[in-house]
Amino acid sequence: MKTRQSSKSLRRRRSQGGSLVEVIFSLGIATLTIAGSVNGYVLSAKRAEWSAYSLAAHSLAIQRLEQVRAAKWDTATYPAVDQVVQSNFGPVTNILDVPVSGSNIVYAISRTTLNNISANPPMKLVQVETVWSFLNRGTFTNTVTSYRAPDQ
Repeated sequence: MKTRQSSKSLRRRRSQGGSLVEVIFSLGIATLTIAGSVNGYVLSAKRAEWSAYSLAAHSLAIQRLEQVRAAKWDTATYPAVDQVVQSNFGPVTNILDVPVSGSNIVYAISRTTLNNISANPPMKLVQVETVWSFLNRGTFTNTVTSYRAPDQ
């Protein structure tokens, strides 16, 4: 008889609700899971925004490089024409082409550097650096480098 009573009391204990410690642990695990999910979402949103800024700055650097490539440099004419000189390509301040709302406009400065590589054949090194800032994380620089020869 005692065996039946002990098995009934054992079944009754197992069918009762969880203890306070179990509830606290489950709430802690749920809190950590939700906090991790929210933190991951915020981190991925900031990373996506940084990528958009970087792509916009890269586009500005490519645009400036194309301006240098479009400049006339013809050594076959008399007198020779060379518009690919440092004085024609000073620093330029532009607005990054990212969606804005209100006053969150981000400016970028593009600096162009031209260096003579060789005189025969004539060749120049073109380097464009676009400097921009992101939130309070400092400044970032996108650099594009290319070579330029005279027009043919």
